[in-house]
Amino acid sequence: MEHSNGENEEKTIFFRVLTDSQIARIRKAAFNILKDTGAKIIHKNALELLREAGAEVNGERVKIPENLIESCIESTPKGFIIYNRDCQRAMDVWGRNFYYGTSTASPNTKPLDEEVRETRVSDIALAAKVADALPNIDYVMPMGSAQDVPAVAADLYEFYATVTNTTKPIIFLTYSPRGLQLVYEMAAIIAGGMDKLQQNPFVVSMHEPVTPLLFPEDVVERMFITADLNLPQIPAPTVQPGATAPVTMAGAVAQLVAEGLMSLVLIQLRNPGAPCVLGGNYNIFDMKTTLLSIAAPEMSLGIAAQAEVARSLGLPSWGLAGSTDSKLLDAQAGAESIYSILTQGLARLNLIHDVGYMDMAMVCSVEMLCMGDELIGMAKKFINGFVIDDETLGEPIIASVGPGGHFLREKHTYYNFRKELWMPTLMTREHYTKWQGDGAKDLPQRIKEKIKTILETHIVPPLPNDILEKLEKIKIEGERELVQKAERRVS
Repeated sequence: MEHSNGENEEKTIFFRVLTDSQIARIRKAAFNILKDTGAKIIHKNALELLREAGAEVNGERVKIPENLIESCIESTPKGFIIYNRDCQRAMDVWGRNFYYGTSTASPNTKPLDEEVRETRVSDIALAAKVADALPNIDYVMPMGSAQDVPAVAADLYEFYATVTNTTKPIIFLTYSPRGLQLVYEMAAIIAGGMDKLQQNPFVVSMHEPVTPLLFPEDVVERMFITADLNLPQIPAPTVQPGATAPVTMAGAVAQLVAEGLMSLVLIQLRNPGAPCVLGGNYNIFDMKTTLLSIAAPEMSLGIAAQAEVARSLGLPSWGLAGSTDSKLLDAQAGAESIYSILTQGLARLNLIHDVGYMDMAMVCSVEMLCMGDELIGMAKKFINGFVIDDETLGEPIIASVGPGGHFLREKHTYYNFRKELWMPTLMTREHYTKWQGDGAKDLPQRIKEKIKTILETHIVPPLPNDILEKLEKIKIEGERELVQKAERRVS
């Protein structure tokens, strides 16, 4: 029996977007796209692997026969386990299990008590510490793309800032194959060696092919580096219906599945059995503004549909929730955030990221993240349902109290109320006069106070000094190497 976040599947709630026959049609369409249209693969070794495996290779255009796709699906693990920095089991990524993580890679940040500005490494460190303290955030991504260090080496600084400020699992982006190798070197030092990292991975890399159906050399190389190490990875192409995919929901989902399957084929041909998800992002190209929306209802619908196709193949999935297109922490932000958090949790996407995004993914906000944590708590309470047994039905206590009595003094209430009743940390339930007497604080004010308390009181167990020195060395020497390499390319 599958479990969700340790909860019994018999008492959990989920919904389906597609029927079995609709799933079959989308799968068939995705197979046909790869067989008849194919993809452009800009990687010499990948083209040779594909040719040897029976794909039709014409220059950089590759068409994949159905039997090759099926054999690669067969060799892909049906899930994997992710640990935290302390080697404790943290996430079972399979079945209907679902986990939420932070936003990442935006060029801008909304700091506390400041206006939006470019992201700094210090912002990423602060956000990781806040995420570490939030109970409903299951994993952490570097919250932003650092603009105060050389761009070619920013991934080294972002990973360092994150891993030194949280013990939670980390999902990360890198900007070059060499940057990825250096991040893995850092992670291996923390784990106690590459073999220990492979046994108990606490990091997962994410790689983004270009839609429609384009796989650049550096993206494929990063997939191969991760596959060679047998570490888990998330290929995450991003479709925008009407711009980089058909405007119809079915067509966009079919293309997204095809791009995810192409990624899976590349990974499995490189190393059969390498762990990965059948991932993809479904964002909306707004036809009025020509900007990308990360909070439209179609987004959650499309991602949920793609995840159902992935689950029908026994493969883990990737989601995007807890985001808003709003520029402020306002009603729009709350409405858009809870909509995607709840719908994607109910759809049981395995790894749901980007809690904390604002302004169409251009801003990472710890305030938005903090609100998202509260909303995830509400959503998990609903999705995980409730237990029905002799203790919870409480027939004896009902008989004991009888008509006209109350349950406030009963041991049954004392022993059960904390696990039965969701306790808000931000939402106000005070009497109006008490709320007014305490300063009549609105939700944004209460969020700021909570974050300031976290920053003042939360302690992340520090890494040993010798490990920090080794990480610092990799970061500094890696930056020098990557900058010099970039300069040589320019000259």
